[in-house]
Amino acid sequence: MIRITKIFTFETAHVLYNYDGKCKNMHGHSYKLFVTVKGNPINNLDDHKNGMVVDFGEIKDIVKKEVVDVWDHAVLVNGNSPHKILGENLQSAGHKVIFCDYQPTCENMLYDIAAKIKSNLSGNIELAYLKLHETENSYGEWLAEENP
Repeated sequence: MIRITKIFTFETAHVLYNYDGKCKNMHGHSYKLFVTVKGNPINNLDDHKNGMVVDFGEIKDIVKKEVVDVWDHAVLVNGNSPHKILGENLQSAGHKVIFCDYQPTCENMLYDIAAKIKSNLSGNIELAYLKLHETENSYGEWLAEENP
């Protein structure tokens, strides 16, 4: 079994409803996402992907389509909170708003990212690990073996 990792960056803002610190105000981060998948390398001389677990380009396509292109330069808002009105006002003013059904913390974003990636993986490729840096020295991790 081999693990391969691809790294992505995107800029996203969020607003945390009912938070009691400075981050209660809408603010953004330069996120850095590490996506690790695992599988066995293809062992078939006739396969264009011979020797690979998966083409890095396939992982790039999935993560860009499901996460980066959607969340980049957007504001994540908990659509189940009173902040929904804030999000609607921003949206009507032309801003890119993503309404999620959770508090948009790094931790909950990881659950969302994991679900989006897992639903797009093909063959015997499995999502093994995610790491999401919210800042240079603050990050959350998702591990497959802890999230069956």
